[in-house]
Amino acid sequence: MDRRTPRGLLAAATVTVALATLAAPASASADPQARLFMVNPVQSSGDQTLADAKDSATSVPESAYATAALRNLDSSGGLSGKWAYVRSETGASAKSADAGTYTRHDDQFEQVMAYFWVNEAQEYLQSLGFGTELPGANDRAQPVRINQWGADNSFFTDKKAEIRFGKGGVDDAEDAEVVVHEYGHAVHHAQVPGFGTSLEAGSIGEAWGDYLAVSVGAYADAKHKWPAKADLACVADWDSVPYSDAPHCLRRVDSDKTYADKVGEVHADGEIWSRALFDIRGALGARTADRIIVNAQFGFAPDTSFKDAALTTIATAQKMYGKSAADAVRAAFQAREIPGV
Repeated sequence: MDRRTPRGLLAAATVTVALATLAAPASASADPQARLFMVNPVQSSGDQTLADAKDSATSVPESAYATAALRNLDSSGGLSGKWAYVRSETGASAKSADAGTYTRHDDQFEQVMAYFWVNEAQEYLQSLGFGTELPGANDRAQPVRINQWGADNSFFTDKKAEIRFGKGGVDDAEDAEVVVHEYGHAVHHAQVPGFGTSLEAGSIGEAWGDYLAVSVGAYADAKHKWPAKADLACVADWDSVPYSDAPHCLRRVDSDKTYADKVGEVHADGEIWSRALFDIRGALGARTADRIIVNAQFGFAPDTSFKDAALTTIATAQKMYGKSAADAVRAAFQAREIPGV
């Protein structure tokens, strides 16, 4: 999307859900309860007429909010914990004890959303075995800053390994899929420092961020029993309301693009790769697909090509699950007509 910088939601570095049992916090009953969006209000309601209305609290119905625990917090009283810590330069810092009182009109609501969804994304990766059975994938406290001073732009910066969320239109951290997309860049950087130094690697980075956003959103919907009334393959339904026609989508992970449709722009070309990942999910199920997809990324080069990344993913599927899984992965990349696969 042209309104974001090349390192932002639209750029890289410098559904069947199988749930695994998550290790419960030692005192889960004491976890502060947060008021937040169930992925995003367009997705949970199916209402394509929702509008930002300058951050109005009443522009989104009460039914779009849910209450959920803020897990893995430390004892600071703020939004700081095992997998994320949030800082704000556009409003007072949120207090975990007040997390159930904020609405989208409050700057603190975005802070709560950012903390919850970064934590949710890492918990999903942990549920797949990353950090235990498999190498950790950004298994650290991810720094998050909300400080774009009115600029509608979000990005991951490898200089501080930090995610920054912008404001303007629908404030970016109000949409869980924007939050998780940016976290996808942080995961890639943790797996392969400096990832995204070629056009095709950058496209893979954008695709992975979109795919992870969809995958984590579906995981959360199933785990929390939240409604999902918009198209799963549509990314960032809420964030894209001010600049897209209904049905609102930033991008899709089910486009029909093939390698021949490359235009030399990472966000557009990323839809080729994200469709392959979405097809792998459809063929193997979410858990198996995502274990393969994430594990394969440890073997990517910073400037990897579509061909080399596809071959690495196929080889990872073969090693982890055998020939039938590898054949399914190969078929997904062949359908995108990636040369040499």
